[in-house]
Amino acid sequence: MLHNYLYMFKKRENVTEIEEGYLLSPKFDNDGLIPVITMCSKTKEILMHGYMNVEALKKTIETKEVHYFSRSRKQIWHKGIISGFTQKVQEIRIDDDQDSIWITADIGDGASCHVGYRSCFYRSIPLGPIGNGRKIEMKFEEKKKNFDPAEVYKDQPNPTKI
Repeated sequence: MLHNYLYMFKKRENVTEIEEGYLLSPKFDNDGLIPVITMCSKTKEILMHGYMNVEALKKTIETKEVHYFSRSRKQIWHKGIISGFTQKVQEIRIDDDQDSIWITADIGDGASCHVGYRSCFYRSIPLGPIGNGRKIEMKFEEKKKNFDPAEVYKDQPNPTKI
């Protein structure tokens, strides 16, 4: 499948072309994935971090809705197709060495977290000294869920793995 889509990307041949050129030359890792960070176009908050393979990147560019590659399910995942909270692409950027993607998306009044919160980054980690055998207790920055995951996802398996 990978070779079918590679025609749309410039072969990675030299650093100057990769860093200063106009042609897309993404660097996928050994598993064929590239990390993606997705930000809300309205609030500028980080919604989630995920991965894309070549097919997910192609579908995202063509449909203007974000598709990821689910590592737990090992398949393409059209974000929001079950919950109804699709991520509508406003902009896609790639970093200097083309090995990570930043997407700005509109999710309306929806959510991006399968746990029900607006953002997957709904907890903060306190700063300061660590020690005395004490466990680090996180703070919930989002107090209210946007939806009930049990109601929305019903029989879908939870993607979180222990």
